[in-house]
Order: sequence, then C-alpha cells, then structure tokens
Amino acid sequence: MARGPVLIEIDDTRTPPAVADAPPVPDVDMGAPTGAAVQMAARVMARRPSRLARMFWWVAGALLTAVLTTAAWDFLTAWIARAPVVGWVLVGLTGAFVAVLLGIALRELAALRRLTRIDGLRHDAAQAQASADLGAARRVVDRLDALYRGRADTTWARDRLAELRGDQMDAAGLLALADDTLIRPLDQAAEREVEAAARQVATVTALVPLALADVVAALTANLRMIRRIAEIYGGRGGLVGSWRLTRAVMTHLVATGAVAVGDDLLEPVLGGTILGKLSRRFGEGLVNGALTARVGVAAMEVCRPLAYEKDARPKVRRLVTQALGGLFQSRSSPDRE
Repeated sequence: MARGPVLIEIDDTRTPPAVADAPPVPDVDMGAPTGAAVQMAARVMARRPSRLARMFWWVAGALLTAVLTTAAWDFLTAWIARAPVVGWVLVGLTGAFVAVLLGIALRELAALRRLTRIDGLRHDAAQAQASADLGAARRVVDRLDALYRGRADTTWARDRLAELRGDQMDAAGLLALADDTLIRPLDQAAEREVEAAARQVATVTALVPLALADVVAALTANLRMIRRIAEIYGGRGGLVGSWRLTRAVMTHLVATGAVAVGDDLLEPVLGGTILGKLSRRFGEGLVNGALTARVGVAAMEVCRPLAYEKDARPKVRRLVTQALGGLFQSRSSPDRE
C-alpha cells in the first residue's frame, strides 16, 4: 500500500465568501469602569460591626484568653514538677512574652494618644483663628513645634518658624506662617505617597486578572498609604490607630458619596471622555487609581494638624494626572477642577 498525502478533489466551483463580507461582531456594552475594587475596599473598611458581632468577638476573646491562660498555667506547673530547671526557664520565657505583649499594647495606646493630640491641635487652631486669639494661636504653634521636635527633617522649618513668628501680630497671620513654613513640606511628602499608591493600584488592577486580587491590592495599598500619611504628619503607625484612622477616612468618603468617579476626573489623563473605548481591565485600573488618590486627599485632611486654608486643598485631578498621566499624553491642564 502506497504511503503519502491523500488528495481529495472537490468539484465545487463556488467562490468562497470574502472576509470583508462577514457581519461585524456586535459590541457588548459592559458599562463604563466604576472602580469596583476601591469602592468595595472602602465599604469593607467603613462598615461598622453590629452590636451582636461586637458582643460575639468580646465573648470569644474573653473565652480564648481564659483557655490560653489555663493551658499555660497547667503547662508550666507540670514542667516545674517534672524538671524544675526547665520549668523555670519556661516561666521566664512566658514572662518575656507577656512583657512584649504589654509593650505592644502601650505602643498602641501611644499611637491613639498621638492621633488624639493631632485632632486637638486642628480643633484648637480653628478656634484660635475664628476668635482671632493671638495667645491661643501662639500656644498652638508651640504645640506644633513640640510635635515635630524630634524629627530631623523639620529642623530647618522649625528654626525658620521661630525666627519669623515674632513678626506676626494676629492669629491668622501666625497660623498661616506655621502652615506655609512647617506643614507645606509635609504636604508634598504626603502627595508623593498618594501618587505612588494610585500608580500601584492602577497597575495591579490592569495587569492582574485574578478574581478579588484587585480588591486585596486596593485594600492593602490604601491601608499602607493612610498609615504613611499619618506618620508624615506626626502620627504613629500602630495597628489599632491605623485601623481607626482608616475607618474615619472611609466612613467620611462613603457618607459623602465621594467614592465614585466619572470621565470628568480622568479627563486630564485621557484627554477626553474615552473610558468606554478602553479595555475593561485597563479602564478599571485607571478608575481605581483615581479613587485611591481621592482617598489619599481625604486622609491628608484627617491627619493634618492644621486645617487647609481656603482653596489650598490639593486637587485630586492634579494628583491623578501626576500619578497616571504617563500612560497618555494629556491634552488638558492638570489644574482644572
């Protein structure tokens, strides 16, 4: 039997269909990107647990503490009875472990106290400016100097403020001087953190197709960003304090409806309202990055020891343009609001 290719002749003389004559593939309207990852992360962090849930965790914590304490007691007494030397070594290790836990608890209390201190500064500064009380404004400036006294990056600003504060004869002028000299450089560092977080969230959302990966990335990046912003303005990075601060920021955003974005916010980056023409994943990345920038601005307002002066609040569009503008050539001014 001969081996080789088999040629089958077809007596069909019809002309094959042309590709150009094929009907177009219908467009499936999936809607414009909405930044679902950041919106979901914001709602998760802003959600207040119910009273039943809080009671459950309180009872579970108390029960777990009792079980661990009893187990540790039985473990140590058994070892002391079996081998006294080993038992007392284990007692020492247990005591060191408890001491470390107490140190962590004290650090968390110090972080909460520092956040409360910054809130008090912002409140007292607003009252001093509203009442034109120069003495109260001077006390606020003294507390600001004490807040940043241990930081080398504020040495020049504090010296400059001490040199010029005597020339100010009214509360508004003194507080404005403190804002320009001491707080504005911190604003620039905080804005760089916001831009970095926005780029990270946009990149992960656009390039990682895994389910819920964008939500985890947005949640992690926003938590880290808010914590770094608090540290820049003088807060501490405690776990409880950071979570409390994050909840305050996200609750404010969700309550005011600010966790939403449209074409108008990304127009400086994209050069027009073309979100619907982008790929779904890429558009979601840009929107999530823009929402992260909006979260960062809210965090700056919450963490700042002095409230922003009128029209001095950083523009979200400018931050979005600086963070994401490298993806497209912007055809509009970044300072438009």
